[in-house]
Amino acid sequence: MKAERGPMTRSKQFRVALVGISGYGDNYLDQLLRPEGAAEDAAAGSGEGAAEGAAADVLFCAAIDAFPERCPRLAELEEAGVHLYPDLESFYEKDHADLVVICAPIHLHADLTCRALAGGSNVLCEKPLCVRPEDAEKMMAAERGSGLVVAIGYQWAFSDAVQELKKDILSLSLGKPVCLKTLVLWPRRLSYYTRNSWAGRIRTADGNWVLDSPLNNAMAHHLHNMLYLLGGSTETAAEAADIRAELYRANQIENYDTAALQAFTSGGTELRMYAAHPVREAVDPLVSFRFEDAVVETGPDRLIRARFRDGRVKTYGLPDERVFGKLQVTIRCIREKLPVPCGIAASVSHTRCINSIQDFPVADFPGERLRTDGGGVDSLVWVEGLAEEFKRRFDFDSF
Repeated sequence: MKAERGPMTRSKQFRVALVGISGYGDNYLDQLLRPEGAAEDAAAGSGEGAAEGAAADVLFCAAIDAFPERCPRLAELEEAGVHLYPDLESFYEKDHADLVVICAPIHLHADLTCRALAGGSNVLCEKPLCVRPEDAEKMMAAERGSGLVVAIGYQWAFSDAVQELKKDILSLSLGKPVCLKTLVLWPRRLSYYTRNSWAGRIRTADGNWVLDSPLNNAMAHHLHNMLYLLGGSTETAAEAADIRAELYRANQIENYDTAALQAFTSGGTELRMYAAHPVREAVDPLVSFRFEDAVVETGPDRLIRARFRDGRVKTYGLPDERVFGKLQVTIRCIREKLPVPCGIAASVSHTRCINSIQDFPVADFPGERLRTDGGGVDSLVWVEGLAEEFKRRFDFDSF
């Protein structure tokens, strides 16, 4: 598929380009190649009026990837008339986009975001924001200088459930926050760590910081969610301080695959997180957020509910019901000149927290606790008793 010159005149269509079309980018292809489904998602999960004009006149104009052969859907892209470019520079020489979606390795987020802004496009960058706090400062400066919008794809922050919960926290309807804790146990097989050159790494082979870990990748949403909920406004997140972290690894990687975290916000709210990949069975995110007048929890149905001291129960809904509602919400916010729920200001505290966590040493699990299921790239290394230990600590506030 050859890159061709796209239309240079501005039209009423909202033009979207996607950077990164393999791996996680394939999920965005599902959305961009089926705009009618995206409109339904927006209507169902992004608030009243979110679907209006959000999909019917959105044009997926370009796919940008240096290695397009890794994408199994090139024929679909060609059939849909999506132009292919190897990089942003060649794209902007011939085309333009109202929104560039960045679904690229973590260590490329900052540079690609700044390039897209310089090219005149708003940006939806997948989580996490970036690797280092100084990268975040560059991104903020580029956003301010461009007058454009940068959204960061922490999808829980774009959900109706989390937005309604945050509104109640800000209004003190639940009382003051006391302790927020989260447990996530998601097995990852060897194929997860061999899928690219930077998985599980602190630095890439050429020396760039990447800090890939459960808390900065697969489970970044859930650490970010606690910080975001405690932010002082709908567009900000709380800063974590007084951080203590236990970091471990079972897999043969550079960084950690298991973490227990305790921190406090400036307002004195305690945060706890227990996250692990070397487990045999998955435990989807469990949250228990304690406030003076209520406890907010997820149950077996994964719905977020608040149970008040006076017996009332309020159901907020599923935080991940519409994972890609973030795309439609971002488009709507750009068009209607509304603040995005989760931009750089709401994401940078997660970056700072990750960098502080990385200062703690990583310990290897004792060999006698390691077990292996399967073989080859499908093999799963797991730690005997780890899941039970983290569940116990989550239940009884043990650190």
